Amino acid sequence: MSTPHISASAGDYAKTVLMPGDPLRAKFVAENYLDNVKEVTNVRSMLGYTGTYKGHPVSVQGSGMGIPSIQIYATELYNHYGVENIIRIGSCGALQDDIALGDVVIAIGAGTDSMVNRHRFKGYDLAATSDYGLLRAVVDSAEKLGKTPRVGTIFSTDFFYSVDTEQVALLEKYQFAAIEMEAAGLYGLAAELGKKALAVCTVSDHLKKNQQMTPEERQLSFDEMFTIVLDAAITL
Repeated sequence: MSTPHISASAGDYAKTVLMPGDPLRAKFVAENYLDNVKEVTNVRSMLGYTGTYKGHPVSVQGSGMGIPSIQIYATELYNHYGVENIIRIGSCGALQDDIALGDVVIAIGAGTDSMVNRHRFKGYDLAATSDYGLLRAVVDSAEKLGKTPRVGTIFSTDFFYSVDTEQVALLEKYQFAAIEMEAAGLYGLAAELGKKALAVCTVSDHLKKNQQMTPEERQLSFDEMFTIVLDAAITL
């Protein structure tokens, strides 16, 4: 069995899939955290793998950048491969002064400037929220590791290079923790299909303070996020 964007066979994916935007990050997670790894898809170089973590099956699949791309891969995983849980593992830009580079942000909900959820919800505003069970599992995992993640609302934008010069100040005012490009679409899709989704992101940039991680800092901080999410995934 294959789909237009995934060449995997039936049964190739675990019920829980970790989904970074970058397919090379999917490869990194598979090769450095999973055992018994099998590459299950490489269509358009959007890599996907399944292996085991502490003896439990887990998959990791690249999604590409932006809501349209993540919706393609998530739809095919949910509808054709028996996937129940998708946890986005990505990066984000902080919006609040008390959030620092390297902090882990868990998105309880996601606002957006995209129109996708209004299209799917007949013009109404959809409360794009995560699955509480997934959120609870990741928070518990972080606490067991002695970490305190930031749980809050994030904003999913269609613009990596924003044309709205007032956007950051507005999002800060309304208590958005961070900005990224995928979560709201993933949450809307999961609600539509009766599936479960969560977005967990590491702060790689601070939009107010004009701070950015070095490549070395990204490596170290993302390791923390990967471990938190993987430890949670095997409890689902």
